[in-house]
Amino acid sequence: MKTNGIYILFCILFIIVSCSKNIDYSPEHIEETSGRYLYNLNEIIEVYYQDNDLFVKWKGADKISPVILDENTFFIADMYQKLRFVEHPTTKKRYLGVVSEDDDTKVTYDYIKVTDSFKTPSMHLKAKNFVEAQKGFLALQKEDPDSPFLRQNSFNRLGYNYLRDEDFDDAIAVFKINVVLYPESDNVYDSLADAYKRSGDSLSAYNNYKKALELYKGNERAKDFIEAYEKN
Repeated sequence: MKTNGIYILFCILFIIVSCSKNIDYSPEHIEETSGRYLYNLNEIIEVYYQDNDLFVKWKGADKISPVILDENTFFIADMYQKLRFVEHPTTKKRYLGVVSEDDDTKVTYDYIKVTDSFKTPSMHLKAKNFVEAQKGFLALQKEDPDSPFLRQNSFNRLGYNYLRDEDFDDAIAVFKINVVLYPESDNVYDSLADAYKRSGDSLSAYNNYKKALELYKGNERAKDFIEAYEKN
């Protein structure tokens, strides 16, 4: 049954691909539709044209070739979605709308076009714009708490990468984001305390180890540091 399902899906995709049209896009159309569209709060769909052919960048793939259905509509197999260029009648902002399988005349405004300078939280994090990254991740957490871009371990790993390079300020900034996102986790305070300790800020290390110990009484590293600090 599974093999039959895969075969049917392959046949459907083959039929769709074979229906792809060659469109002579006008310069105005290319200018209006080229650019970056916000897929979600942390991902971008980028549309661009090369030799009058439309391509898409998405999820690390730099040159996805969609199936062209008409001047404004195309199918992306990687997403298994049919998308349409649309303009909001009131705001005049441009979007990519998802075309409904049940009613292809229905117009929706799903992925708004953003400026070339727009950055997602992950882009800000990579650029070490930590304040903006934190704001973005908090917004993402509010909208999608289970987003894979919010994994506590990922921030922790990045922070320790900075620590290994003795980039203490950057490590502390990343660990602080983790604290804001996961204030009930003893581990995020433990990591922040460790970064402060290695940077030479014993008082901040002490305060964060105390918080870590409050949340998890079995934290032996926190206990040892607090005892040693209070003896001095």
